[in-house]
Amino acid sequence: MSISSYHALTKPADAGAPLVFAFHGTGGNEHQFSELVSQILPGAGLVSPRGDVSEHGALRFFRRTGEGVYDMDDLAQRTEKMAGFIAAHKAANPGRPVYGLGYSNGANILASVMFKHADLFDRAALLHPLIPFTPEPNAELTGKRILITAGERDPICPLPMTQALIDYFSGQGADVKTAFHAGGHDIRQEELAALRAFLTD
Repeated sequence: MSISSYHALTKPADAGAPLVFAFHGTGGNEHQFSELVSQILPGAGLVSPRGDVSEHGALRFFRRTGEGVYDMDDLAQRTEKMAGFIAAHKAANPGRPVYGLGYSNGANILASVMFKHADLFDRAALLHPLIPFTPEPNAELTGKRILITAGERDPICPLPMTQALIDYFSGQGADVKTAFHAGGHDIRQEELAALRAFLTD
């Protein structure tokens, strides 16, 4: 894979600044988190790919057959494609810390890459992820810094499944931080505050 495997919004990093990969949610696009990243980390580089799967016109990063029902073969293929894309950008930015940020479907593709290629990221923020399967163990996750945020009444990402993902990462030895709010699938201010603290600490 190469840096051109996805259409992406990119911004070069200032000297010494991290490189941030941002993954949009279903129906979003490469611009969804560009302003947020610039606000939190003004000098950071940005790579924000556009999902290459269309679900009735809504952009996604992999196929599903229903709400919370993933096409696992497609997910596996697109995870490897994304991992190659990330690795190519990382190779083009040697020595920089690499951060990942994803929301909803974007959090899911980011998590899927982490399950297989944890070495690609120094830290990853998963906002409202939904992983309806048990990932394989991965010793490379030991010590990785991960933030998971969720809504306690999220109808798309039920809280028990969020907790199962937290337990998985913790069980692999990752350094897991969490932030919950009382609402649903929306991103709220307390999540953004936790994200800012996570990315700037």
